[in-house]
Amino acid sequence: MHNIIFFLILIIPIAGFITERYLDYLNSTMWSDNLPDRLEGICDREEYRRTQLYQRDNDRLSFWSSSLNLAVILIVIIAGGFAFIDNISRSISGNIIIVSLIFFGIIGLTSDVINIPFSIYDTFVIEKKYGFNTMTVRTFITDHIKSWFIAALIGAPVLGLIVWLYYITGEHFWLYAWGVITLFSVFINLFYSELIVPLFNKQTPLPDSPLRTEIESFARKTGFQLKNIYVIDGSKRSTKANAYFSGFGPKKRIVLYDTLQDELTDEEIVAVLAHEIGHYKKKHVLFALISSVILTGLMLFLFSLVVNNPSLSQAMGAKQSSFHLGLIVFGILYSPLSLIIGLFSNYISRRNEFAADRFVKENFRPAILGNALKKLSIKNLSNMMPHPAYVFFHYSHPPLLSRLEKLE
Repeated sequence: MHNIIFFLILIIPIAGFITERYLDYLNSTMWSDNLPDRLEGICDREEYRRTQLYQRDNDRLSFWSSSLNLAVILIVIIAGGFAFIDNISRSISGNIIIVSLIFFGIIGLTSDVINIPFSIYDTFVIEKKYGFNTMTVRTFITDHIKSWFIAALIGAPVLGLIVWLYYITGEHFWLYAWGVITLFSVFINLFYSELIVPLFNKQTPLPDSPLRTEIESFARKTGFQLKNIYVIDGSKRSTKANAYFSGFGPKKRIVLYDTLQDELTDEEIVAVLAHEIGHYKKKHVLFALISSVILTGLMLFLFSLVVNNPSLSQAMGAKQSSFHLGLIVFGILYSPLSLIIGLFSNYISRRNEFAADRFVKENFRPAILGNALKKLSIKNLSNMMPHPAYVFFHYSHPPLLSRLEKLE
């Protein structure tokens, strides 16, 4: 049995890599030296050329990054590297919970170290080349340190609790783990902007201004109770513009990147935020959280069916079965199902984006939102003509032209 599992955990990552490269190739077939007719009036030839060059540079980096990661994972599996890390973890502590935390800590830290050079190249070469990066080396380093700190302070205790539940509750551990993860997800959704974001960015209330007046006026018109409107200093890392909505009930807030105010008019910003309000009014945020909870429960249930099978650990070359080795193998075996779920989730997400656009169409001015989407796509060098297959696999938002067509 463990031989079959060993074969699968080798084939699945390879199949995923080949699929990604083929999708990148299909995307490249959409490129053109001339401005496509469908983009006439949206961007000029030079702007279109820059979007393609930016896409090519990112695809090239993605190829080398994914190739190295694939090579590392295959070598580690074939050479029994996970069993070796398991032995190291067991030599440090006799407590199985501590062993699991050390095991995942070594893997997480090693993975981060392997990928840091690609992150550096992306930030300080590609993003700088196209005028996006404003991050200093100091900010880059402190961001990584803070990420490790959050993983140690929040991630490790949650993981440790789940491991502990597994060893004391037996076959029903997935129900307890499901409850813990659900509570954690709700907590993060409620307090993310108050607890996590301030570690990386400064948020300040949007001052009294014509923009705030327009936003509050639209919110009242649509019956959306809104008190918290913040501006975040996104410009300390990038010139790209964005806005997002977070939280529920009294904790809900709208956050504008300071770069958004540099790129869009007040009316266009209101249109973008009207789209975000549309998501809330149509309960997309709530449904997304509920769906996430249900899918997490499904994954944990499936994991509980196989975690005790010694073949999972044996496939990694280990003599002793364990929760952490079983989780690694299950994660690889689960990825095809995860892909299918992701495709369906992306489809629902794209439908929700159209629905939020319709909310703007019904309650504001669709042409204004269309102008904002065009400006943001050009500013962020978004791929405005992706291949349909790439959209199907990867896009949680519809491409620009599809959204403009619906708005018009």
